[in-house]
Amino acid sequence: MLQPRLRAPFRVLERAFAPSLLSSSPLQSSQSFLSRTTSASPSSILKPTSSLPFLPLSIFRHASHATQGRANAKARDPAGKRLGAKKTGEQYVIPGNIIFRQRGTKWFPGENCAMGRDHTIYATEAGYVKYYLDPERHPNRKYIGVSFERDGILPTPRNAPTKRRLNMVEAPRVEVSEMAVESDLVTVEDGTTVAHVGATERANLPAAKTEVQLRPGYMYREANWQIGRAAEKAGITAKEFDRRNRWMAWRKRKARAERAAQMKSLKNKKKASKKGKGGR
Repeated sequence: MLQPRLRAPFRVLERAFAPSLLSSSPLQSSQSFLSRTTSASPSSILKPTSSLPFLPLSIFRHASHATQGRANAKARDPAGKRLGAKKTGEQYVIPGNIIFRQRGTKWFPGENCAMGRDHTIYATEAGYVKYYLDPERHPNRKYIGVSFERDGILPTPRNAPTKRRLNMVEAPRVEVSEMAVESDLVTVEDGTTVAHVGATERANLPAAKTEVQLRPGYMYREANWQIGRAAEKAGITAKEFDRRNRWMAWRKRKARAERAAQMKSLKNKKKASKKGKGGR
């Protein structure tokens, strides 16, 4: 008589047999198999015999509909990316603060702002956030900028003196043409006018918010931003750029290409001359 604890493994083996491998019907083959196993002793059952049919090499299990659906559950409903505005208008920010997250360029970086490679707009200077339009740059684009003042207005007018921050204090650039004395004017070789500022002239300088001590031998040189405003002072106006003038854009692009080709040919000539000298 087969012990109860050995019946379960044989029932599993019996279900694994393919019906086509047995000579009789499934019912008769199962009865004959059980009769053989029950009449045999346990020691003879455990020994491998050649009369048993071959077992299948692999058992396939196909996934049910519930399992397949659960595998695609997260693909149908992904997590939100938390896009949108992170700072409101007139909110104080410091360099590096994220102002707006977006996919694509719904907003463009304005003054004192920059854009990352994932179209994130962040601040490059400390100040107050401003959302504004700039028809001179583009008629339809919306910009995000940072102003040094809470009540400041963006965009800054064209050709207006730029503002800078000195020790976290906003200070406009000051005209200093009256500081120099005519007798002390000196012209350098490159044509730049340089004036020597003595102790008496330095006493007449406008009072600054932060005290700056100048050494006695300080030489004042005209700043680049003043040189750039020479045309404005002389009343010379440049022709306004027309975005729709494709002929001028083509001429500029062609000139750039010609300059690049010329520089490339000069580099190739230099390389060839170096190789020729080395070979000699």
